This record gives sequence, structure tokens and C-alpha cells, in this order.
Amino acid sequence: MLISITTYGLSFIAGVLSILSPCVLPLVPIIVGTALNTHRLGPYALALGLAISFTVIGVFLATLGDTLGIDQALFRNIAAYLFILFGVILLSASLQARFASVTSGLGGSGQYLLNKLSTDSLSGQFGLGLLLGVVWSPCVGPILGATVTLASQGQQLQQVVIIMAIFGLGAGLPLILLGMLSRQVMMNVRGKLFAAGKLGKQVLGGVMLLLGIMILTGLDKHLESVLVAISPDWLISLSTRF
Repeated sequence: MLISITTYGLSFIAGVLSILSPCVLPLVPIIVGTALNTHRLGPYALALGLAISFTVIGVFLATLGDTLGIDQALFRNIAAYLFILFGVILLSASLQARFASVTSGLGGSGQYLLNKLSTDSLSGQFGLGLLLGVVWSPCVGPILGATVTLASQGQQLQQVVIIMAIFGLGAGLPLILLGMLSRQVMMNVRGKLFAAGKLGKQVLGGVMLLLGIMILTGLDKHLESVLVAISPDWLISLSTRF
């Protein structure tokens, strides 16, 4: 699969949507408010820690296939079925809730450390962001999993790291933007963010479902050839540089 501008864009959107999950968003105003009370740069430290955490988790998962020596043709089919699976989950709120429930134990260690962490400094907020990536991973699992599957298509470790880093930046950006708002404004816009997150995840789910079907039928290769043929040289160079 061509690692292109579209892939990077999807990764960023997925990152933003991860914070808009029903089990994450209600906590965001409280967490951001606490970060602001700690230091005016608290939300930035928090967002940086979260971005790094998601990046490390994603790169680890995305490189498992290569580490285990899975054949590329087999891995391509596995990725297609994963796209379809995560696409279906993202299209259903009840399936997302069940997925979060099944995988909730994965964040147990992070939750224990979270309870022990002191957050009354910039370094504490950074550490909180790192742990939130672990604690929130089960909740945002379908979105994170879809992005990991996207990243796994990269032919080089550098591509995988960039895609997951973009996802992490997308996850951290809402924290920074909300940190610029007052607590009252944050509470007022929370309902709108819920609605936007729900719609966004449905759209992303549809895209993932379509990608999985295209990979299984070989249509993605045909579409890739067509796009390469009609794209200007500068766009091809940009999309294949990394």
C-alpha cells in the first residue's frame, strides 16, 4: 500500500478522534483544568507525554509483524481483515463499548501508576500524559488499532514512526486547544465535541471498511497505479520521501 499524504491525514484525524471517545472526553476538561492550575504550560506538557506514549505503543504494535517474520502477502491479508474488523467496530457504539470492556485489563498497570503519580509540576504533567496513553489505549483501541494497521503497511521503520507520531500529535492537539479555553467554555462545547466525535468515528469506520475490502479484492493496487499516473511529480516525491 502506498504510504501517502492520505495515510498521514487519516492518522492525524484518528488521533483527534481518539480524545473524543465517550470514555475519554468527559475526563478531558478535568485533566486539562488540573494541568492549567499546575502551570500555564501544563496542557503542553500533558499533550507531549500523551503523544509520545501513543507513538511508542503504536510503533511497538506496528512492528510486531515484521519482528515475527510474517510473510508480506499473508500480512497484507491480515491487515485487510483488521481494517474491516476495526471499521465495523467504529461504526457501532455498542461494539466500541464491548471492545473497551474486553480490553480494560490492559490499562490496569497504568491506572495503578496513575494513582501514585504526583502531578504538581510540569514533569508531573508530562508523566501523566505518558500514563494516560497506557490507561486510555483500551478505550480508544479500535481507533488506535486502525492506525497501527495503517502504520504496519510502511516499508521502513521511519514510516511507521512518522505515522504513529502524527497520530500522537492529533491526540495531543485537542488538549492544547482546550487548554486555551476557560473551564466554563470547555464544559459548554463538550456536547458538540461528543457529536463531532461520534460522526467522525463513523466516517473513519467507513473508510477503514472500504480499505479492507479494496485490499482483499486488489482494488487498492489498481487505484494506486491510477493515482500515481495522474499525480504530479512533486506530489509523488513528497508522499514517498519518508
